[in-house]
Amino acid sequence: MNLALLFPAGLAALAALLLPLLIHLARRSEQRITDFAALRWLSTRSRPRRRRRFDERLLLLVRLLLLAALAVLLARPVLYGQPDRTPWIVAAPEVGSAALHNAAGSGNARLHWLAPGFPGVDDTAPAPRQPVASLLRELDAVLPAGTPLTVLVPALIDGADAQRPRLSRRVDWRVVPSAAHPPATIAATAIPELTVIHAPEHAPALRYLRAAGAAWRAEMPAAGTGSNSATTATATSPIVMAPASQVLDAGTRNLVWLVPGALPTRVRDWIDNGGRALLAADVDAPKLAKSAPLWRDGQGDALVRGAPLGRGRIMQLTRALSPDAMPQLLEADFPDHLRALFEDPAPAPARAAASAYAPTTGTPPWPETPRPLAPWLIALVALLFAVERWLASGPRHGAAE
Repeated sequence: MNLALLFPAGLAALAALLLPLLIHLARRSEQRITDFAALRWLSTRSRPRRRRRFDERLLLLVRLLLLAALAVLLARPVLYGQPDRTPWIVAAPEVGSAALHNAAGSGNARLHWLAPGFPGVDDTAPAPRQPVASLLRELDAVLPAGTPLTVLVPALIDGADAQRPRLSRRVDWRVVPSAAHPPATIAATAIPELTVIHAPEHAPALRYLRAAGAAWRAEMPAAGTGSNSATTATATSPIVMAPASQVLDAGTRNLVWLVPGALPTRVRDWIDNGGRALLAADVDAPKLAKSAPLWRDGQGDALVRGAPLGRGRIMQLTRALSPDAMPQLLEADFPDHLRALFEDPAPAPARAAASAYAPTTGTPPWPETPRPLAPWLIALVALLFAVERWLASGPRHGAAE
């Protein structure tokens, strides 16, 4: 084991050890000189020189130890020792505890679930579909370098990310049979519900938005099939038209703003709180520093640009909503492009074959985590302080004569 100091300058506090020494030298025992009449007339003789000595040596020693412990505590000592090399065996929740115990056999390996916190195998099995890759990277950073690691995974990993894990150690990667679990279902993309607030001069553009709504309506499930519509106002169409005086409903999430002029503060606040808005080209929108093209025409020119605004997203057309300025309104894929502007980003794929997802090596080993000695030193300081108070408040012994 090796002892190290994280703040060696703290040892400068050892200079305080001089204080108890000076105090004990300066403080003499309480003595009173009594004059005797018979001795008053004797000739005065020179007193013998007395040797300096420390009174109450035990109390002095305790005080010195107390100050020394405080100085060492300020230096923040840590202990680097021989790390625990007990093998670890972790298993994805889909594998089951039986396979985990079989892999351990009669050895002294530590058995844990591959889940946040790495609970023991005797704990309740965590939910399936854990983020396997991130958990492996975390475990590699937590375990001491050189600790053997065995990972049990099912044939199909349902918690992978875009890159194979790269660790600092070789892993015994075992693909074991597991109880079949239902495959992850891909939910159908929800139809966005739009609220279109328009001024009279933008009334001609509404026909193209209604046509897009009709195309979306054809994809909506029929009534009585178990669909759960978010609002009753969109039972017949996912697009609701409203005049410029319309007040935004609290449940509105997607907005098309076709009112020329400055963007009202209430609309901007609504976007800041998580709304998504598509503005007409003649709307004075706030200047966004990181706006990016979200829809381009065949020549690569941006038709819609957008950027985050607070917790929401603001988008703006670069052309007027008319076939003359924007021929894409007459194309068959216009409803799809409009729908893509308001859709949530698709989740990243998270399934991979375990045989092709074995971790690679090459990451430098993580430094060993030292064990701080501060808790033990604090307990020692408290004990020395209690002893010092007991000795200082007790009867005086060992006074100088």
